[in-house]
Amino acid sequence: MIRLSATLARVKPSPTIAVTTKAQELEAAGRDVIGLGAGEPDFPTPAHIRAAGIRAIEEGKTRYTAVDGIAELKAAICAKFSRDNGLAYEPAQVSVASGGKQILYNALMATLDPGDEVIIPAPYWVSYPDMVLLAGGEPVIVEAGIETAFKLSAQALEAAITPKTRWFIFNSPSNPTGAGYSRAELKALTDVLMRHPHVMVMSDDMYEHLAYDDFTFCTPAEVEPGLYDRTLTCNGVSKAYCMTGWRIGYAAGPKDLIAAMRKIQSQSTSNPCTISQWAAVEALNGSHDFIAANNAAFVRRRNLVVERLDAIPGIACPRPEGAFYVYPSIAGLIGKVSAGGARIATDEDFATALLEETGVAVVFGAAFGLSPHFRISYATSDEALDEACMRIGRFCAGLLKDG
Repeated sequence: MIRLSATLARVKPSPTIAVTTKAQELEAAGRDVIGLGAGEPDFPTPAHIRAAGIRAIEEGKTRYTAVDGIAELKAAICAKFSRDNGLAYEPAQVSVASGGKQILYNALMATLDPGDEVIIPAPYWVSYPDMVLLAGGEPVIVEAGIETAFKLSAQALEAAITPKTRWFIFNSPSNPTGAGYSRAELKALTDVLMRHPHVMVMSDDMYEHLAYDDFTFCTPAEVEPGLYDRTLTCNGVSKAYCMTGWRIGYAAGPKDLIAAMRKIQSQSTSNPCTISQWAAVEALNGSHDFIAANNAAFVRRRNLVVERLDAIPGIACPRPEGAFYVYPSIAGLIGKVSAGGARIATDEDFATALLEETGVAVVFGAAFGLSPHFRISYATSDEALDEACMRIGRFCAGLLKDG
């Protein structure tokens, strides 16, 4: 028998990937499944970006590149940070990796020692705590529930910081809730961080351009310039540019941290896909007109889902400021029994019974560190969302109190 490492025992597989896989298996078996678990836009990669990838192939740009990105892409990233966030970086402060996940992983691997703590607000993206554990650190989970609109308070952040705190991970708009921090809300957090100079800030801005209504995106180093020298501002082309499969993430931060991340990457994957890098250059430098059109569709879908779910007795569904997720509470459904005989003791029970009895795949809230909730990705067609909401409504209407 193969002996696996003790480190592996500290982590679990990604629940969001597990839900998507289960839905695909049921579909392959002939079930009528509506998958609302995957966090990726259903829109195609824009034509001008696809053309840049094709052009890179035809021009023979298919060989190894610098470990953490071609010069042209780093220049485009520097221009993006200046244009969108008012942040000045030079290429030596930029890292490019095979997706946003690798950026975060490289940074944690490069900086954490056993006993180091990383503050993570919950609900959180499922990979944050496990990445910290893989890197030898200790996740410190601080809940930010529905009563605070899923946003961490300055008081809660202050209380979580200890001499062992190494990082604070910040994500706005959020996966899984779509909650976005206003400038004033973020300033309250950065004021706390300014009092603790040993804490670094990892800002995951992947959903920056998916911001709706009157919400205006901002990022920590932009709001508080005093944090510039200890902030890693992370982003990528996956969500807003509909390039999930192209696998390009990037970050900018202190030169010594970027150099350390480059060292990690040099001994793991080396450079990201060359073709994807050239496509990303076009994504950042080219036309962004498609984003407004995509966002209009996301707003329409968000409103549909929020209104339909919030009308179901036992479910409370806040309206998010960005991303393409909703994170409804099912506190009013706990303890009931489904028409198929499943007892709903947890949000995982709810998600499992919902999939098995109706064919709607969602992700249970415990996967994101805050129950009882579930996450829906509304990055799919209006028709699929309408049908899914109808099935969820029927499922909830069929729940029996205490069996």
